[in-house]
Formats: sequence, C-alpha cells, structure tokens
Amino acid sequence: MLWAAALMAGALSWSPCIAAESAFNGIEVNLGNLFRLSDAKTRSISPENFTGEKGKAGMATEGTGKNASRDLGQGWKVSPSVRIPARSTFTMADIAGPGAIQQIWMTPAPLDKTRWYILRFYWDDEKEPSIECPMSDFFACGWGKYAQINSLAVCVNPGSAFNCYWTMPFRKRARITMENLDDKDMVLYYQVNYALGAVPKDSAYLHAQFRREDPLKQKGLFTIIDGVKGKGQYVGTYMAWEVHSPGWWGEGEIKFYMDGDTQWPTICGTGTEDYFCGSYNFDTKDDSGKARYTVFSTPYSGLAQVLPPDQIYQAGQRFGLYRWHITDPIRFERDLRVTIQSLGWQEGGRYLQTEDDVAAVAFWYQTEPHAPFPPLPSRERLEPK
Repeated sequence: MLWAAALMAGALSWSPCIAAESAFNGIEVNLGNLFRLSDAKTRSISPENFTGEKGKAGMATEGTGKNASRDLGQGWKVSPSVRIPARSTFTMADIAGPGAIQQIWMTPAPLDKTRWYILRFYWDDEKEPSIECPMSDFFACGWGKYAQINSLAVCVNPGSAFNCYWTMPFRKRARITMENLDDKDMVLYYQVNYALGAVPKDSAYLHAQFRREDPLKQKGLFTIIDGVKGKGQYVGTYMAWEVHSPGWWGEGEIKFYMDGDTQWPTICGTGTEDYFCGSYNFDTKDDSGKARYTVFSTPYSGLAQVLPPDQIYQAGQRFGLYRWHITDPIRFERDLRVTIQSLGWQEGGRYLQTEDDVAAVAFWYQTEPHAPFPPLPSRERLEPK
C-alpha cells in the first residue's frame, strides 16, 4: 500500500488550495485573477496630480479650468488638461519603479494634427526611447479622422478618446513625453494608470516603432520593422495604407525573419487581408448586390477605417488595419525583421508590384538594451497629404 500513500501525497502536493497560496503581484491582471489580493499600490497621473503621489490629487489652484471653476475654487476641476506650446515637449509622467503601466487614456485638441503629436516612452533611465510614435498611429487611428476601435489592446471611443491597455512593466523608472511639432499650441487631457509592485524576473519591455514610406522605396515591398536585437516577442501591427493604383491592393504576404533568417523567412502569410484576419478583399455585398469594403473591429484584429467609405477599388483610398498577436506572439531569440509585400492585380491575371503610401507601427516586447531606432520622418513627411 506504499504506492497508494505516495500517490495520495503527490495529489495533495498539487491540490488547487496549496497552489493558490503563491503570492499575486497585482501586475499581471486579467478577468481570471481579478479577485486576488496583492501588495501592489494603485496610482494615477493626470493634470490633477502630475506626480501620482498618494493624497495629492485635485489640489490645483492653477490650470486650464481655472476660469470655469472661479466661483467654486480649489477641488472643482481646476486642472483637467495641459496646454503644450508649439514646437515643445511636455513630460506627461515620470514614475519611480518597480511597477507597470496598466492603462492610458488621452484626448487631444485639435484632432486633425495627431501625426504631429509624438509619444515617447523611456524605461529605466535609458537615453533613447523604447516607444517613439505619432499619437494617432500608436492608438490605431492614423489618418487624423475618428475611427472606433474595439480591441483588447487599444480602444478609440467617441469623440476622440484614445485608450491603451498594453501592460508596460518597468523596474527603475518610466518616463512618458509628448512632443508637439505643430506651429500652434495643443491641449491634452490624459490619465496614466499604473501599479507599483514587484515585476516578474522574466518581464520584457514594450517597444513600438513607426515607419512611413510614400511612395515605397522598393517597389512592391515595405519593411515594418528591422534591426531588432535581443530576445522577445512581436505582439502587434497597425498599418495606415493609401493605395496608388485602382483595383484590389492587398495580395501581399507578410514575412517574419527571425534568429538569423536571411533570404527566406520562418513565417510567411498568404495575403494582406488574411494577415489582418479577413478574407476575399474585405468585400461583402449590400442589398442591391453591389460589393463594398466592410469595416470591422474585434478584440484581436480589424479593418477599422476605409476612406472614403462608399467607394471600392479606387486609387487614393485609405485604410486603417490592426492585428494584435495576443494569443499568438511571434517569439524570437536574437533578432527580428518583418516585411509586407505591396501587391495588386494587372491584366492577364498577374500580380502588380505597387508603390503605395504605407505607414506602420510595430509593437513588441524585448529585453533591454534595444537597437537604436531610425529617425522619424520629418514633420512634412509625417503628415498625410
């Protein structure tokens, strides 16, 4: 009967009650563990509490709401936003770790210049940012017009509410800045919600990089990301795509070159709309039988924007697409490069290499230090024509 006793002892050692005794850090929050207590401390930075200090919110006596609150005084929405002067950079948050940013909300004014508002995130006192991206494209809304996004990582809600849910762990420090490249001042409302607490040893840092080519430097090919060095996982793509040729434009394959791949990638997709989890040109038919592009926004992927919305297969149309690899991250050990082909159709049933206007944001987690980013395009090259 010794085997029975040993079996019972093993079963007890793996019982759910005993396993649940491990401490929860409060950083890795999801619906399945939301009931668990932790020693993490919740903090929030906004124009009503620039430092996130405990018991220091809502104390402003100066701010953009001072005139509106003049009859009510301190504590009545005196500082709901900040004014960022033209051609200047504002520090939105500077947080001492360890901890993790868990949610960000912001809304800018004016909305049509969001490619000129540059977000940068710096982790653990690094000199170069790990995230450098126009505000609009970071929130999957790159054309300067509202598009509703209903995804797990990013939500864009009426009328210009940008929300981010990427978990962003840091060990020593997190610093977020906003640069206003416009010749006019901008107004920014924002809130950065974060937790202070122990960060798991295997936590990597979120990175995001913006690129744009108009027209493509290499006919038929766009590089989403290149030169990534380190260990990590690729977790998302946003693309703002303007077609320069009539007809269907999305036959191109996405390719992931990792860990020494040269001519041939390890992962190759089957088409642009396929990578963004659609099919057959994103076409459906209306009640009259006329084909149309069909926008959609889901937790993991979407064609959230078609401009103008009532045309199909026209040169000059613009599209906003996102794909989050939340359940299927692309893991790499040493290096990563990601490209996508720009392919349409020509006569005779042949592919056409196109020279479109393509912009993209790549999202990935990796160990630090990271390789230097290429310079952002100039202000004039950032702005859609």
